[in-house]
Amino acid sequence: MRKKSATPNRSFQVADQIQRDLAELIARELKDPRVGMVTIQGVEVTPDYAHAKVFFSLLVGDPVETAEGLNQAAGFLRAGLFKRLHIHTVPTLHFIFDQTTERAADMNALIARAVSSRAKED
Repeated sequence: MRKKSATPNRSFQVADQIQRDLAELIARELKDPRVGMVTIQGVEVTPDYAHAKVFFSLLVGDPVETAEGLNQAAGFLRAGLFKRLHIHTVPTLHFIFDQTTERAADMNALIARAVSSRAKED
């Protein structure tokens, strides 16, 4: 019987740790005025740990400006991760605005309108 590899599990653990550490680094150490109240929604790490897609959402602010600020600070944030993580390779960070919460709010608004128009018809 072949033993299962622990690699996929390790990849999730590393991504989870990167997510937690980045949230803390951005909140405490990043001073870029373009980066406001950012929430890290998720991190996807490539199998070789060379790159990480970091998905973020915003409470307020411009997603394009915030992405520019985060991507410019990626080297600084990576250096901060290097001090915290105990892995051989710290991935290059790529920040991507996650529109999931915006889309969910839009869908909820559409559903609410449909329900209220149906209630008026009845």
